[in-house]
Formats: sequence, C-alpha cells, structure tokens
Amino acid sequence: MSPVKMKMCPKTAGTAWLTGLQAVCCEDLVGTMAIDWIGFAYAALLAVGGVVGYTRKGSKISLAAGLTFGSVAGYGAYCVTCDPRNVKISLFSAFLLTIIMGMRFKRSKKLMPAGLLACLSLLMILRLVFMLL
Repeated sequence: MSPVKMKMCPKTAGTAWLTGLQAVCCEDLVGTMAIDWIGFAYAALLAVGGVVGYTRKGSKISLAAGLTFGSVAGYGAYCVTCDPRNVKISLFSAFLLTIIMGMRFKRSKKLMPAGLLACLSLLMILRLVFMLL
C-alpha cells in the first residue's frame, strides 16, 4: 500500500493516506491492538473456579467471590484490550487475590486452590507490570 497523497481524515480530523479509492486514517493504523486473551482466560478461570467451589463444597462465598473477581478481572482485560497502558483494574484485582489467596495458602498449606491461585495472580501481576515497561 503506497501512499498517493495526503488528505484530512473524516473521523479524527487528522491526516490520512489516500490509497486507491480508500482513505486510511493514521489513528486506525496505530490504534489496532490485540485482544488480551490471557486476561480474559484468567477472568474465566476465576469465575469457573467459583462455580466449581460452589458445586463441590456448597460454598456460596466461593461462588460470590469467584463471580465478582472474575467479572472485575474480565472488565480489566477489556480495558487492557482497549488501551494496553490501562492496567489499573487488572492489577488491582490480581494484587488483591495474590494477598488473599497467599494468606490462605500460608494458613492451610494446601496447593489447591489457594496456592495455585496465588501463583497465577502473581504471574498476572508480573505480566501487567512488564506490559507497562
């Protein structure tokens, strides 16, 4: 796609290239970002874990916490998808889960589910911090 001439972009009032019959806005080329699949998978894991905790043990707290944190993490992944620098919500939910589940793991010494979720949340924090660098 070689640029032929410059013109004003109708969407953003910025410059655009006129290639053939189609105008391509500069902001459209820069603004395309990949979906945060890892963040959405993490959110789904939290929600499914809450449902599994409810079905196996009958724990309503696990259900409420899993669905709540899964929803917050899902919204955080959506925010990261829209703007890769907007990691505040994802970082907050992962940090809170790392602290809560880390304390549960320290008290119970059981790897499932507390230790595993604390490790996954810590890995999510590291991923989000490296995204900012």
